[in-house]
Amino acid sequence: MTSLPTLPVEGFDLSDLEFWAQPWEVREAAFRALRAGRPIAYYEEPELPPSSIPMPPGRGYWALTRYADVVEVSRHPELYCSGQSGSTIVDMPAELLEFFGSMINMDDPRHARLRRIVSAAFNPRMVRSVEQSIERVAGEIIERVAGQGECDFVTEVAARLPLKVICDMMGVAERDYDRVFHCSNVILSSGDPEYIPEGTDVLVTFFDAANELASLMDDLAGFRTEHPTDDLTSDLVHANVDGESLSRAELSSFFILLLVAGNETTRNAISHGLWALTEHPDQRAAWQADFEGAAPTAVDEIVRWASPVIFMRRTVTEPAVLSGQEFDVGDKVILFYNSANRDEAVFDDPYRFDVLRQPNPHVGFGAPGPHFCLGAHLARREITVMYRELFRRLPDVSATGEPSRLRSNFINGIKHLPCAFTPAP
Repeated sequence: MTSLPTLPVEGFDLSDLEFWAQPWEVREAAFRALRAGRPIAYYEEPELPPSSIPMPPGRGYWALTRYADVVEVSRHPELYCSGQSGSTIVDMPAELLEFFGSMINMDDPRHARLRRIVSAAFNPRMVRSVEQSIERVAGEIIERVAGQGECDFVTEVAARLPLKVICDMMGVAERDYDRVFHCSNVILSSGDPEYIPEGTDVLVTFFDAANELASLMDDLAGFRTEHPTDDLTSDLVHANVDGESLSRAELSSFFILLLVAGNETTRNAISHGLWALTEHPDQRAAWQADFEGAAPTAVDEIVRWASPVIFMRRTVTEPAVLSGQEFDVGDKVILFYNSANRDEAVFDDPYRFDVLRQPNPHVGFGAPGPHFCLGAHLARREITVMYRELFRRLPDVSATGEPSRLRSNFINGIKHLPCAFTPAP
């Protein structure tokens, strides 16, 4: 088991962004202390940066850190809703919630309607096409860097696969890839100075980036309405399920969600995977010895280990009691997936990275319930194919330095990770 420091349960503040800049061991020790001593803990809301956009102060939130509580809340959307925000601790205006979060920030019946329409577009033909694309794109990415002997694994390898797969799937032109990549980085940056310079109005920058993506999709959707092809945008524009279809605003919002959820999370899982495999060479050897046999468990262990999405929020709709804690209507509960995925009551030796771990009921794609990740299958496929190609073509690829981590309480991101490799003969 990884050695963690011992922290007092009152010795840190989850709402302080500086807490999320602490070393991995410190953050893990903090959540271990909460699970043991204060598994449902109240915190004041994070302090927002100065902005020209008025955001009234909120009422604080309850941090849920045990697996059982996270799962219980996820299974009862009638008591703990997503419509008042599923992805932000602060309360945002309703129109901005849907703009940024699409289905994540909706409840039934609207959530079910939108998910039904989108799911219909992911038909067997589309799935087969995407899966074939993943193998081709992974090969192209590795071929591009193979002769260099070293590179930034995040920007040159991990980030490129989901970005190109999603953009190709939606029909976004290659000339717009860098634009899409920059905007998604900004939206999920939590104000990290690498993506939003000091002194910039952070909230305005978030909205500008989202507007840019929405404008790109609106233009593409307009063109595909008259000139359909075999891409997902064409299918979504013309989708009709029981007489219902997507509005242009809903399509733009879904595009932002797909880019942010499907790009950032998968790239971070792949990045965390290389760091974990470098730090645990015995696990790397076990996977390489039987790649196909170990791939299903190895990929799920990478997702558990990385927990790319740190939390989701729910809002209490009527008086409720959870593990003895009483909640009032309007209370916010934050589901910390990263902590649930280390819960000692569920995972044997949770700080051991084990590519053969079974069972592994992690909540890296969300907990069971209506908001379980729609793209979980795609993400698993991308991670599997990327590591199959890496082990085949760059068999000794390893990180050569510490990861540069994103300063965020929402995305467990790695911004940069140096690596080195020798191409296979």
